[in-house]
Amino acid sequence: MAGWISVLFAAAGLLAGHTGARAQEPVDVSLVLAVDVSRSMSQRELAIQREGYAAALNHPDVVRAIGQGAYGRIAITMFEWAGDGSTNQVFDWTLVETGADADRLSALVLATRPVGLRRTSISGAVRHAMRRLDASPYEGFRKVIDISGDGPNNQGGPVLAARDEALGKRIVINGLPLMTSDGPGGGFNIADLDAYYGDCVIGGPGSFLVPVRSWEQFPEAVRRKLILEIGSLKLPPERAGGAGAEIVPVQALPAQPFRPAGESSDCLAGEKIWEERRWMFTDP
Repeated sequence: MAGWISVLFAAAGLLAGHTGARAQEPVDVSLVLAVDVSRSMSQRELAIQREGYAAALNHPDVVRAIGQGAYGRIAITMFEWAGDGSTNQVFDWTLVETGADADRLSALVLATRPVGLRRTSISGAVRHAMRRLDASPYEGFRKVIDISGDGPNNQGGPVLAARDEALGKRIVINGLPLMTSDGPGGGFNIADLDAYYGDCVIGGPGSFLVPVRSWEQFPEAVRRKLILEIGSLKLPPERAGGAGAEIVPVQALPAQPFRPAGESSDCLAGEKIWEERRWMFTDP
């Protein structure tokens, strides 16, 4: 009997070898950083954003948060996005366990420069992030999409449909709404972008957003956001503010609005603005 069992295990091993099947390496978090590079942002803003991510990725507090996880490691990938189908991979899936790993990742981010692209497709970015998660060689205990943006969705299908698809896969979406007005495309943005992100973009258990109201806040905002995403720390019931960045918890259920008064955002606001002003551009 023992001989037959040995034969069966050997056969199973050969079959796995022929099919290339292998178990995915477990990590605490599989994190996708989706970074807006639409042309509504100035070159200065794009540079501050890139430098802010580089500084956050190897910050001692972020590295400490990684080490405190059950596995003590995370998997992370980063891409830039603008219009539907306009994406640029900054780095592929990378395992981060140590400060040296984080330093290499930070240097990699600084080694390239962002290029501004047309339109704003949050829905396209979310769906691209889902494909990146599907292609990951790591199995995250939690799967998180971290999406930044300075305006509402205006291309690539409704953002609510993309969000619901991600939530259906047990993916958490957190937001970094950039509520600045230095860029050239401010006419396509909305004043209450934080409420829009809360109502229309983010979702999932423990989801939250970090509004950036000035570029001086950006490095701290990214750092705090990464620590929460990596550590899955419990958010306080009130807004956890401070001199630099506030953390705004958002209900996991899409039916529960971001605004205390119960007034929800128009999740097609960006599409409507584009239709009103598209005469200013030649849409490809």
